[in-house]
Amino acid sequence: MRVVPEQAAAPQNEAELADSVGLARLVVLDSLSPAERVALVLHDVFALPFSEVGSVLGRSTDATKMLASRARRKVRGHDGVADDQHLRRRVVDAFRAAARDGDIDALLRVLDPEVQLRVDSPAGRVQVEGAEEVARRASYFAARSGPTTDVVVAGRSGVLARDHQGAAVSLLVFDVEGQQIITIDALTDPSTLTHMSLPL
Repeated sequence: MRVVPEQAAAPQNEAELADSVGLARLVVLDSLSPAERVALVLHDVFALPFSEVGSVLGRSTDATKMLASRARRKVRGHDGVADDQHLRRRVVDAFRAAARDGDIDALLRVLDPEVQLRVDSPAGRVQVEGAEEVARRASYFAARSGPTTDVVVAGRSGVLARDHQGAAVSLLVFDVEGQQIITIDALTDPSTLTHMSLPL
């Protein structure tokens, strides 16, 4: 499992993201009808007026505008991929701030009602379900935690917490859907954390 600081991971993630967005856009363009593709490319890329594009397609100017608009919406619907990672980090940051402040209401806003917290601890694996119980536990542990670091774990947003002597005490990894957290995987076993390659 690769754990890297959020900032260090950014350039690599941005490159991977750019590749995935580029491929996604090509797939979307390929899924457009021939008329939609011609209208979009000739107008948006080559800046031809809709009247000229319409004459190429044998359609009216208004019909051509509608074709280009529909094609544009389909392509833009896939551009949101580029913002996903930043949105996930904002949700995780909101969770961390609310937990640190003991703000249960704010925690409930970023936790899915059926959120699952899965903890690997020295005593074994524990699973907690439900936003209220997860919020209560998060607030309790955040109040006793030391400094934290934003990390990326296998492409997922995470938070590494240390005690005031600098020893790692927990690694939290989040799954986010929309603007809510649906699962939190927490590693709190000191023997496991000690043998992991963690950022300083």
